[in-house]
Amino acid sequence: QVQLVESGGGLVQIGGSLRLSCTASGRSFSTSPTGWFRQSPGKEREFVAAISRDGIYTSYADAAKGRCTISGDNAKNTVYLQLNTLKSEDTAVYYCASGLSSGRWDRPANYIDWGQGTQVTVSS
Repeated sequence: QVQLVESGGGLVQIGGSLRLSCTASGRSFSTSPTGWFRQSPGKEREFVAAISRDGIYTSYADAAKGRCTISGDNAKNTVYLQLNTLKSEDTAVYYCASGLSSGRWDRPANYIDWGQGTQVTVSS
């Protein structure tokens, strides 16, 4: 059974930074692309970034480009999401996902396994 555990969320001021981590047990990240998504109250879960299983290719949502960096450490079976220059609209629960069944990396429905999420709150 695959378990994904996110950490690193918290309360940060506008313009600050956070590094989120997602650690997997039960399956290596090297077997599937891994994605980060976020969800705010009343909104649908939206794509933030994804990384290929070999760590070579990455993809970002337009809102994340230039402010977020996704990376992986297969030795630690951990994928990271560096968030910089945070804005109030970045406040959300951030989830990592793995086990891409098919298709596009930016579609939540294409992932099988999800973590429980970590809360990011950006305040003034």
